[in-house]
Amino acid sequence: MPADLAVVGLGHLGLPLARAAVSAGVATVGFDTDPRPVAQLSAGHTPAEGALTAAEARRMLSGGFRATTDPAELGRVRTAVICAPAPLGPDRTPDLTAVGEAARALAARLRPHTTVLLESPVAPGTTEGFLRDLLEEGSGLRAGRDFHLAYSPGRLDPGSRTHGLANTPKVIGGLTPACTESAAAFYGRLTEKVVRARGPREAETVKLLETNFRHVNIALVNEMAILCHDLGVDLWDVIRCAETKPFGFQAFRPGPGVGGHGVPIDPGYLPHTGRAPGHPHPLRMVGLAQEINGRMPQYVIQRCATLLNEHGKSARGARVLLLGVTYKQDLADQEASPATEIAGRLMDLGASVSYHDPYVFDWGVRGLPVPRAESLYEAAADADLTVLLQHHRTYDLQGLAVKAQLLLDTRGASPAGAAHRL
Repeated sequence: MPADLAVVGLGHLGLPLARAAVSAGVATVGFDTDPRPVAQLSAGHTPAEGALTAAEARRMLSGGFRATTDPAELGRVRTAVICAPAPLGPDRTPDLTAVGEAARALAARLRPHTTVLLESPVAPGTTEGFLRDLLEEGSGLRAGRDFHLAYSPGRLDPGSRTHGLANTPKVIGGLTPACTESAAAFYGRLTEKVVRARGPREAETVKLLETNFRHVNIALVNEMAILCHDLGVDLWDVIRCAETKPFGFQAFRPGPGVGGHGVPIDPGYLPHTGRAPGHPHPLRMVGLAQEINGRMPQYVIQRCATLLNEHGKSARGARVLLLGVTYKQDLADQEASPATEIAGRLMDLGASVSYHDPYVFDWGVRGLPVPRAESLYEAAADADLTVLLQHHRTYDLQGLAVKAQLLLDTRGASPAGAAHRL
């Protein structure tokens, strides 16, 4: 049976959208050029940790969802949403390879009156420039006249029990007013509130602002963590008091680094992707935030070495246990987790590194496996230093503080005085 919706890209963006669409009764097909996620989904498994559970995958299948690598399916839908990854490359510009492949596959089968939406994190100007050109060249159709084209930034909070697609407002910006309304009609079936931007550039820049807002504020509080340690000030008490202010303040917490799929983008590093002349002004604050957050793993290593030295031990030969190697609490996703760099730097110092994580059963650094502690309390008691990198809710930090010889808490989750805090 033909589907109403095609989700192009079965990763961390596409899977939650497909799940929401199936739950809303929208006949949905998932397309990916990679056969691996298609095979996993078809077997009732999840191809992306944190985006979907195996139980949710099975419920999607029972609700009529199909996953396929057959591009012919793309020519049978009324709406297609491109959710391909667009990670930052070594030159700090988004890699649009996967978005381009998705667009070409769709363009070859694009029918008139189809609504095409882009959710991938891209720079302003990508939808009406890069994407529009590929779709028009491959289909012979005109965007805004023969088919609808719009951008909607992905707004996902993986693992959240509070914010899902249904209760998170969806921003949309269409190439024309008719494109915007067509996109609004689609997303209105999935979410309680649709917010109309003036156009695709504004919608793309919403994603830019939201992502950079997070990174800049984390950088600020990371710098405050270093300052407060040097001054002998309890940063966590400072934050506790500051967040009682009912206006002009939002609390962020420091940590060992910044992970996840939302990467900061500075348009100053991008080739101009729009149709109008000019070059974007660089966001110097974003570049500085990147630099600050990127230094946090090394700062954690310095704190580890100092703690060991203060207790008459050297980092060389020290047994170090890392707790929580995922990028987010209570998720198995390790995307850009600072734990990898921290483990590698500890190994460079000659430390013997092991780890524990209730969600990760095999972990490697630089192509080498890292031993997993099976008995958490015994491992903490045996280690010269235990470092909490991610506060999974299963961790009893009061109990760990009693068992561990030395405990460095980079998340401020342990009771006051129970551990050394970042």
